[in-house]
Amino acid sequence: MTTSSNYTNLRDIWYTMIGIPGLEDAHTWISIPICSMYIVAVVGNTLLLFLIFTEHSLHEPMYLFLSMLALADIFLSTVTTPKMLAIFWFQEGAISFGSCVSQMFFLHFIFVAESAILLAMAFDRYVAICYPLRYTTILTPSVIGKIGIASIIRSFLICFPLVFLVYRLTYCGRNIIRHSYCEHMGIARLACDSIQVNIYYGVIVALFSTCLDVVLIIISYALILCTVFRIPSQDARLKALGTCGSHVCVILLFYTPAFFSFFAHRFGGHSIPLHIHILLANLYVVVPPALNPIIYGVKTKQIQEKFIQVFSLSKKFC
Repeated sequence: MTTSSNYTNLRDIWYTMIGIPGLEDAHTWISIPICSMYIVAVVGNTLLLFLIFTEHSLHEPMYLFLSMLALADIFLSTVTTPKMLAIFWFQEGAISFGSCVSQMFFLHFIFVAESAILLAMAFDRYVAICYPLRYTTILTPSVIGKIGIASIIRSFLICFPLVFLVYRLTYCGRNIIRHSYCEHMGIARLACDSIQVNIYYGVIVALFSTCLDVVLIIISYALILCTVFRIPSQDARLKALGTCGSHVCVILLFYTPAFFSFFAHRFGGHSIPLHIHILLANLYVVVPPALNPIIYGVKTKQIQEKFIQVFSLSKKFC
């Protein structure tokens, strides 16, 4: 591992991630729930994808967006968790600069893309409730495909500059990452140069991607509530709101810890211990991906029925 005072070749830089600072003795115990949730996330979301793509009755806009969310959840947890578990189990924290930057890019890329998918799902509920007769004509398969492609392109354009921002910095010997995975500011803080540009860009990305998505989601649900409360029948109102229940739970699960981490990281100072930040960040990449398929499975009758059908058929063949 290179420890010279001035790095001239970024390919020579190797970092050591130490996991959760201050909780090294508990890494093995912490790894048990994280590994369990990772398995649930991969199996649950894969099963959800299988059900949606094999059952023709689930080829509706709501479920197609849900399949995008499931795919993003698999990637989000897989980009980070295997290396995290290697640190917890085998103390294998070494990672090259290139690999660290790659993990950083895909982590932020998937996060921004998933935020866009949640916005698309809010738009889906808005159209379904406010314009039910035009639902299938507005959200055609072509439109859904274009929304998915737009989400990927937007995420790429937002996150790719992060690669240049960390590559432009000069690194001079600090190689300990006090985290379990690589993220933008974690890499930038190891540089010897000023990182003001990195900080400003990180805030701009948060404001004009994630925060903008949240504002648009809130507007969508405000319009939904206005429409729902104009429905004369109470049963119809409850049914309309019930179709939004799963999505609201997933939104809260996704954005609440993300915003807590963002604001605590920048404004919390030393009032919140570092190991709490890192522990929440570790849980964040496995808890929402693990719970999302469960939430939709419990709250969505069509998915429950298809799951029971598939499970019953598999038992017959066994």
